[in-house]
Amino acid sequence: MSFDVDNLKYNSDGLIPAIIQDVNTKDVLMMAYMNKLAVEKTIESGETWFWSRSRQTLWHKGETSGNNQIVRDIFFDCDADTLLVQAEQKNAACHKGYFSCFHNKIQEDGTVIIKGEKLFDPGEVYGKKK
Repeated sequence: MSFDVDNLKYNSDGLIPAIIQDVNTKDVLMMAYMNKLAVEKTIESGETWFWSRSRQTLWHKGETSGNNQIVRDIFFDCDADTLLVQAEQKNAACHKGYFSCFHNKIQEDGTVIIKGEKLFDPGEVYGKKK
């Protein structure tokens, strides 16, 4: 079977959700959206590319921080409307400095704990928020 990015089911905004999973630990690192060009660039470059809904632009994971994701495998689900990208994460995936964006754990008593330690200071990498 030959793969064609046009056979993926993008939403009405031309986007498809992409779940990024660490290829070694199997931790879910992040979820972001890709448009057709981001999918193509991810496949061609071997690193993840996404569509920023807030900035309305294509972005390369790690372009500012250096925390790139090296793609090892890409899967699509049975409906072809979600991607699973297994990648080797360089340092941290989360822009807040954690290995995974999913670092807030809800306890049984309703309290929230942070899973993992900060791997970098976002203020030093991205600049201080005004």
